[in-house]
Amino acid sequence: MKNFITLLFFFTISSVSGQSLLSPNKHTKVFFSLSPEGKPTYTLNYKGEAVVLKSNLGFELVNAKPLIENFTVLDVQFNTKDETWTPVWGEENSIRNHYNEMLIALEQEATKRKMNIRFRVFDEGVGFRYEFPVQQHMGHFIIAQERTAFAMTGDHVAHWIPGDYDTQEYDYTTSKLSEIESLFDTALTGNASQEQFSKTGVQTALMLKTDSGLYVNIHEAALIDYPAMHLNLDPQTLTFESWLTPDATGNMAYMVTPHHTPWRTIIASKDARDILASRMTYNLNEPCAIEDTSWIKPMKYVGVWWEMITGKSSWSYTNDVNAVKLGKTDFGSTTPNQTHAANNTNVKRYIDFAAQHGFDGVLVEGWNVGWEDWFGHSKDYVFDFVTPYPDFDVKILNSYARGKGVELIMHHETSSSVRNYERQMDKAYQFMKDNGYHAVKSGYVGDIIPRGEHHYSQFIVNHYHYAIQKAAEYEVMVNAHEAVRPTGVARTYPNLIANESARGTEFQAFGGSKPNHTTILPFTRLIGGPMDYTPGVFEMDISKLNPNNNSHVNTTLANQLGLYVVMFSPLQMAADLPEHYEKFMDAFQFIKDVGIDWEKSVYLEAEPGEYITIARKEKSTPNWFVGNSNGYNNRQAVVDFSFLTPGKKYTATIYRDHPKADYKTNPQAYVIETKTVTSKSKLKIETVPAGGFGISVLPKKLE
Repeated sequence: MKNFITLLFFFTISSVSGQSLLSPNKHTKVFFSLSPEGKPTYTLNYKGEAVVLKSNLGFELVNAKPLIENFTVLDVQFNTKDETWTPVWGEENSIRNHYNEMLIALEQEATKRKMNIRFRVFDEGVGFRYEFPVQQHMGHFIIAQERTAFAMTGDHVAHWIPGDYDTQEYDYTTSKLSEIESLFDTALTGNASQEQFSKTGVQTALMLKTDSGLYVNIHEAALIDYPAMHLNLDPQTLTFESWLTPDATGNMAYMVTPHHTPWRTIIASKDARDILASRMTYNLNEPCAIEDTSWIKPMKYVGVWWEMITGKSSWSYTNDVNAVKLGKTDFGSTTPNQTHAANNTNVKRYIDFAAQHGFDGVLVEGWNVGWEDWFGHSKDYVFDFVTPYPDFDVKILNSYARGKGVELIMHHETSSSVRNYERQMDKAYQFMKDNGYHAVKSGYVGDIIPRGEHHYSQFIVNHYHYAIQKAAEYEVMVNAHEAVRPTGVARTYPNLIANESARGTEFQAFGGSKPNHTTILPFTRLIGGPMDYTPGVFEMDISKLNPNNNSHVNTTLANQLGLYVVMFSPLQMAADLPEHYEKFMDAFQFIKDVGIDWEKSVYLEAEPGEYITIARKEKSTPNWFVGNSNGYNNRQAVVDFSFLTPGKKYTATIYRDHPKADYKTNPQAYVIETKTVTSKSKLKIETVPAGGFGISVLPKKLE
């Protein structure tokens, strides 16, 4: 690791009018100042263009004077850092962390309370956070609301989802900022409660584009011991203000000095590809806290999952329809004719398929008792995470899998009873170690228990953090579903190998997702970390699996292949049933071949909501893979192979849409062709709506 640090300190008088800080390349500039009333404010510019106009900073407190005005500057400190660090897994094998830093030390005159604001300015944006040092006049305090503002420069185009405290599982709405309020009801899906949030509230990461073509992304980094931030828009001023997730009493955050908030992040560029390439969110997190990471290994897996999601099979051992019906999602309309999917014979079938085709693992959900009575009943105790159903033999199946070079992946559905899960956690993780499980998919479906808490409140955010720390003690990798959106914490705890925390493939079986969904997610959800999106569905007509489910997967088969590159994750699933892959083994070859851990990533084309094309070099091999996801319109993608090693020839195997492919009527129409390419090659590839392509690029064999 290279680490070069220069520190420059100086003091300023309390009447300082303002301080500015430039990024290392001098393209990004943040300016801090105090208003005449002593209100802390900031602005942000990119290459001389305003990104955020003058915006207020501070807090409302419970039963205490607000931390909003009457401040003076005690001290200003500057720092610069330039280091390169190596992630355990990722989109490249090294990440440069280069920023200039400014710490503004403030004191509120009337109360003598101290609050620092730390800015870190990177070439592509800024992160800033509040810090509360140990002090005489403030110890424990409660935040009623954070008043961090983001004043926009115009009526930007936004890709947004409603500011729900409990789920991110929405299709994105694309609109002008001024249209959010009128479109809010239309954007709601499922059983979301409008009373939970403002009708102009949206979630981060929020992706914006200005009329001048500037791309702006607002999010947060290092969300630890604090509630998740949403953004509430003032339609008159086009100013966002942070809106924290409350707890059961309506309070936002409980703080004891010394303490600090997560970073508030703003990324800006004239090139959308720079948003995808930014590693600022990771860089604002602490270095890896796990000393020995040798047990953390990326995995490609299959699983007994899609047949249950579609309603073909059941999680529960019995056929008590009234007990297993799942309310707001209904998971494919359970019927009495379903079979319990997690039985010995069926699981062995998936193990055999995984072994035959080189997959690392098999995820088995519905293996443990309790699924007949798990959802919507507000029960503290449902699962014990160690007791299997009678038709699932833990020892026999794990032994069978190991004998074939495959391992089983554990599943812990908590039914959102976090107290019960924490009581059982040591026993559950020890059970995994005793039986050869190295990874767990955890779930948090339903209303949180303790009652009144939300999925993204401080208390529950702390639970998720506790779960990954505890898992690290047992050398367990975690794939958390329905948890809070990631904010780069996987840099510190890389055993958090994936999250769901957005609208994944499962919703294609719950009525479908918008055709351009995966052209937005990399600009929003994936800014904070990889997503277990579970791609690879080849049978788009869900009624063929379950006659009671008329859902349709709104993509082409070629698009499903491209998602393995576009939707980065070191934990990638081939989600469909083995018998569906057996019908299209030539296309399935791409899923078998594609990498999951990368040495380098090159962002070839990108426009949020329209298209994304990414090339990635597999770690420790000379192999490259290219993926494309297309939006609503027919489009000709251009793949520039200049990322290849000059002077070498490669064989490109292209899996693309057939000219007559149609995501609704003809989704399984694709073409596979091979071409010889070099670093000087460019290919033009036609993509249909909701289409795409995957390309494997392997060094040409000597003849």
